[in-house]
Amino acid sequence: MTPRQDIQTVTPDGAPVRRLIEGVRILPATTHADDRGTLCEILHAGKELHSAPIVYVYQFTIRPGKVKGWHQHHLHDDRIFLSQGTVKVVLYDDRPDSQTRGLVNEIVRTEHHRDIMVIPAFVWHAHHNVGAAEALFVSMPTRPYNHASPDVFRLPLDNDVIPYKFEQKLGW
Repeated sequence: MTPRQDIQTVTPDGAPVRRLIEGVRILPATTHADDRGTLCEILHAGKELHSAPIVYVYQFTIRPGKVKGWHQHHLHDDRIFLSQGTVKVVLYDDRPDSQTRGLVNEIVRTEHHRDIMVIPAFVWHAHHNVGAAEALFVSMPTRPYNHASPDVFRLPLDNDVIPYKFEQKLGW
């Protein structure tokens, strides 16, 4: 077997070199630490994240090893802040008019480099907790949840629409 050379995944500054699905944005959050603890700036008016105002905020968790997904929204974009834990977010662009149709993104997010991720409507997404602790998120979708008619459309994890399989990788 011939060994393969690694490909570049980040710049010297640590920024990913991958191509993101059209409309996906990742905005780093700043964490300040002192001898008492930390304070993390999630969002303020000076950060250009999304044109829609904050109209609804909720928190959710994912237990270690568990996956929440596949799902997409038709009426709103997600804006999701990771507060605690380590997760792999998998995105699939199945939008007919998108320049990135057919693209799959795997993005590892961690509490050590907190951020807000914008996921556009109609982009399939799933969150896999790959860490040892419960993952904690703050979600700020662009419209409030409608309990009578939820804007959530789901597929099973194993399906024939999304070209991605969740499997346990032990390393290289």
